[in-house]
Amino acid sequence: MSMRWFGTGYDAVKLWQIRQVPGVTAVITTLSGALPGETWAADAISALKAEVAEAGLSIAGIESVNIHDAIKTGAPERDQYIANYITTLERLGQADIHLVCYNFMPVFDWTRSDLAKIRPDGSATFSYDQKIIDRIDPDEMTKSINAQSQGYKLAGWEPERLARLKELFAMYKEVDEEKLFANLVYFLEAIMPVCRKYDIHMAIHPDDPAWPVFGLPRIVRDKERLLRLMNAVDDPRNGVTLCTGSLGTDPENNIPDIIKSLKGRIPFAHIRNLLRVAPGVFEESAHLSSDGSLDMHAIVKALYDTGFNGVIRPDHGRAIWGETGMPGYGLYDRALGVTYLNGLWEAVSKTEV
Repeated sequence: MSMRWFGTGYDAVKLWQIRQVPGVTAVITTLSGALPGETWAADAISALKAEVAEAGLSIAGIESVNIHDAIKTGAPERDQYIANYITTLERLGQADIHLVCYNFMPVFDWTRSDLAKIRPDGSATFSYDQKIIDRIDPDEMTKSINAQSQGYKLAGWEPERLARLKELFAMYKEVDEEKLFANLVYFLEAIMPVCRKYDIHMAIHPDDPAWPVFGLPRIVRDKERLLRLMNAVDDPRNGVTLCTGSLGTDPENNIPDIIKSLKGRIPFAHIRNLLRVAPGVFEESAHLSSDGSLDMHAIVKALYDTGFNGVIRPDHGRAIWGETGMPGYGLYDRALGVTYLNGLWEAVSKTEV
């Protein structure tokens, strides 16, 4: 059981606070100042690992080593950026880090229309309304998200990269789903040798939400597409981050069935709930099954039944009890999520004995 931590200077939550959450022994973290395409320095990785260890925790994995758009679009310079990525993986492996979560979403890593929607209980949460998104120019979307960030640099919405928004959209103009998929396979085949050498599990994060946004292709959003990717690069180190919130945006996605179909290929799981309000409209809820649209017990049981032995973390949390900080990543609601998920796992495991 782990929690995501963005690093000193990037996260309002402290390592000593995470250490006090019952059952949490590790963090999922990253070098938050690193931009896509940059090679991570070995001493920076070592310093991050030492800081986490000093707090009595370990690094269970990296989320994320972001992928440069040249790789996603298949631009001529992609091989240089893949080489940089391989060097970073090699240094992570040498530092005894063996899990990397990443995504292959064009331009925007995730999309929401509101980062602080007030729910009936007074908590604030992420929400999405397709009708609102359809009326927003992508450039205005970037400004809106950054205006709601409360001064934090949000993963996937880095100002340095999105300052080139028009250029990014132009890069993807000729990239459809098939080209994007081919570019993903090309990338994975290139990095698998170093992953095998250091036993690094690459865990791709599903598209969020699980449908095309702003006309950009989405290729990691349902059982069919996930299995196609697993079969295309049939190596146990090519795996999936089982994100229930992302996959759960589409009511057609049967998450327990997806878990069973991906047996042995899920090294990492983001477990959270969401409430589907209407087609194309959802809001993120508390982790509790009855607070949203997902059966969290069935999800945890499916993981247990398939022999899951990877890393779990609660995902986004609501802002509750007056807490302020990075939207979606406060301490209190995520700590409640940890406790709930640990309780479900214990109940399932003891019932099955």
